[in-house]
Amino acid sequence: MTHDPSEYIRGLQQLLISDKKRIGFLFGAGTSMAEKVKGKSLTVPAIGPLTNNVVDILSDIKEEYKILFNEINEELGEKFNIETILTNLEQKREIIGKGTLNGLEYNGFLDLIQSFKDKIREKISVHTDFSEEKAIQMVQTDFAKWVGQVQRKYPVEIFTTNYDYLFELGLEYNNVPYYDGFTGSFKPFFNSSSIEEMNFLPKQTKLWKIHGSLGWQIDESSKKIIRTNSNGSDILIYPSVLKYKDSKKQPYESLMDRLSNFLKTDDSILIVAGYSFGDEHINARIESALNSGSTSHVIFMLFDKYWCTEDSKYKFSLTEKHPLYKVASLNSKISVYGMNSAIIGGQYGRWQLKSQPDKDDTIQLNLYFDEYFDDTKEIGKHDQGTEQWSGLGEFMLPNFVKLVQFLNSFMLQNEVKKG
Repeated sequence: MTHDPSEYIRGLQQLLISDKKRIGFLFGAGTSMAEKVKGKSLTVPAIGPLTNNVVDILSDIKEEYKILFNEINEELGEKFNIETILTNLEQKREIIGKGTLNGLEYNGFLDLIQSFKDKIREKISVHTDFSEEKAIQMVQTDFAKWVGQVQRKYPVEIFTTNYDYLFELGLEYNNVPYYDGFTGSFKPFFNSSSIEEMNFLPKQTKLWKIHGSLGWQIDESSKKIIRTNSNGSDILIYPSVLKYKDSKKQPYESLMDRLSNFLKTDDSILIVAGYSFGDEHINARIESALNSGSTSHVIFMLFDKYWCTEDSKYKFSLTEKHPLYKVASLNSKISVYGMNSAIIGGQYGRWQLKSQPDKDDTIQLNLYFDEYFDDTKEIGKHDQGTEQWSGLGEFMLPNFVKLVQFLNSFMLQNEVKKG
């Protein structure tokens, strides 16, 4: 079984330019790491470097912290990351009672957990280094440009698990009006009733931060959720075992309801990028909404290419063992576009062109597909003059930079705002 990428790209283009479709995006952590020009744009550190950096900083503060992190690292091995560390610390805090563990009492664990969260917040606050020069080099700026140029009946809806301000910076740089659920000027407050209304501010782009954001806080006097300057009081769903419990609180419940209602609305298309399918509360909402009988569809752009140290070559994780395989193979409303293969209409298969493109077609093809010419050789290892066309290749749109370049490439003249 194979899938022709050119066929599905034409279908995707038609969906994106259709005035009848509601277009939404779900962006995960991978989009905040995307770099259009290496070293010149604002990005949030990847999970691995971010974990190591926070652990190193806190280990230098107290010897007890260093010993505790070393023990957790030995226990978790390759699974040693921000989420598993926070989960481990939360579990230890719950069972400690009035005793002592790793030289820390109950309040000691509370202090460590808070310090860990504070360091995460500091590291993702990359907006403090914002400048016009860096704005121009941001992928989010290019995405916002596409959003602002499209004339459509329904506004684009952006759902993101990211806490940072990168999408806000991109939208504001391009003068794109957007609504994020907050109303007011002096102390903008979270307006849950506006999120329930699908036609509220019908012409404005929507930005829904479903895990919270820097700058969201509880106002002590009014008990309202407000948007203000970011500090240690920000309310965020941090990655730990508690995130599933936290997601049932306000404002997160209203934002998750919006995601469900979007998918329950007929002719809605949700494109997912930079998301690893690792949040069960989000996955459950998506699956439940798609089972409601609507004609909506979800397209996962899955960046599944990774370096296998053992075999010293690149591999792809979209196989029968991937968690998305079972979900997509049983639900034709979910398509998964991996880099080497795809699951479309419940069918798993490799990407393969049916016919060799001519010179003109190749220009368009290069925007989303990188052909292999000799499939018997390791990827990228071809001898000059020995290439043979196979139709196989690497689908590039799971790379957020490539996805945004693709969106801007097929903008039709009658969709661009005059002037």
